[in-house]
Amino acid sequence: MHVPRGPLDLGLVLTPLRRGPADPTYRMTPDGAFWRTARTPEGPGTLRITPTAPTAEISAQAWGPGAEWLLEALPALLGEADDADAEAFVPRHRLVAFARHRRPGLRLTRTGLVLESLIPSILEQKVTTDEAYRAWRLLVRRYGEPAPGPAGAGLSVVPDARTWAMIPSWEWHRAGVDDKRAATIVRAARAARRMEEAAAMDPVRAMARLELIPGIGPWTSAETVQRSNGAADAVTTGDLHLPGIVGWALAGDRHADDAAMLELLAPYEGQRHRAARLILLSGRVPPRRTPKMPRTDIGLL
Repeated sequence: MHVPRGPLDLGLVLTPLRRGPADPTYRMTPDGAFWRTARTPEGPGTLRITPTAPTAEISAQAWGPGAEWLLEALPALLGEADDADAEAFVPRHRLVAFARHRRPGLRLTRTGLVLESLIPSILEQKVTTDEAYRAWRLLVRRYGEPAPGPAGAGLSVVPDARTWAMIPSWEWHRAGVDDKRAATIVRAARAARRMEEAAAMDPVRAMARLELIPGIGPWTSAETVQRSNGAADAVTTGDLHLPGIVGWALAGDRHADDAAMLELLAPYEGQRHRAARLILLSGRVPPRRTPKMPRTDIGLL
């Protein structure tokens, strides 16, 4: 059992770990339970997390060689170390204050695992989310392994680093992954030990460590450490939509770029990722006028 300090919304905390509605490493069942698989330092494991009403306790069970590691990491996974009430976070804009009031259970997860967030973030570079989710789903199902425990069919554990590094080129292409992203994943997998060390670093150093790998830039490193390190200030730059959403929400500027977004978020320095998440949760997004990112045909690359 885990008793969280204060309000906790499991969906808000854990949803950033899901890569699409058919993610083979994540499942929410009708009974309100969240299932998650992970490749821990001790091996593969499956974790089941269930809220226990009305006591607000969290019940958790785990299976596989990584079970003990997953249970020990549960408080961090549920944002127990996340300082949601940090003095640095003062909701200066009315919209952010209202979103925070409506979402008191928002905390930032910290998985303590890097590759499981880094690889899908690389897959999401410069393609639609649907394309990235499909690639993740196909590759994990083909090269991962069945989830330990009673999860049943459909849940898989991500491949280990050696397996990621050995995937042949035609399988990357079959999953719709171009050579550039595939090569970046292979480089990261070959440096897996160094990548995983970043989980114990402060977010700035962690991002710098990840960006030593050619093909990993600020967008990818921020998306990773938000999850692996619970980085409250790792705001995502280089995103197609986020600057316009933040600009529209805080200043009515749907054409804001990264520089304008960072200027608008400057009052929240130290908590800029949290502020951006609250803005996204507010539902205040500009009406879509520009076309979505076109789907990529890697056969033409």
